[in-house]
Amino acid sequence: MYEDKTLVCKDCGNEFIFSAGEQEFFAEKGFQNEPLRCKSCRTARKNSGRGERVFYTSVCAACGKEAKVPFEPKEDRPVYCSECYAKLNEE
Repeated sequence: MYEDKTLVCKDCGNEFIFSAGEQEFFAEKGFQNEPLRCKSCRTARKNSGRGERVFYTSVCAACGKEAKVPFEPKEDRPVYCSECYAKLNEE
């Protein structure tokens, strides 16, 4: 029913494929317009509204190493480095 289409990105001007699978997905979701931007331009546009992520430095409650986390640590809650956090989630 659907066939791959070649479209031109409105931002960068490069051609991109609007695959049959993507067309079917768009139809299932009720989208009536074809995409105007290629995948990389859509991703760049989506991420442009986000500010830089702020990381905070803390000490890992398990091993004592420095841990950088994307939230402000609180005194009443332990903070773990990525290695110790992964070990805790394995159990």
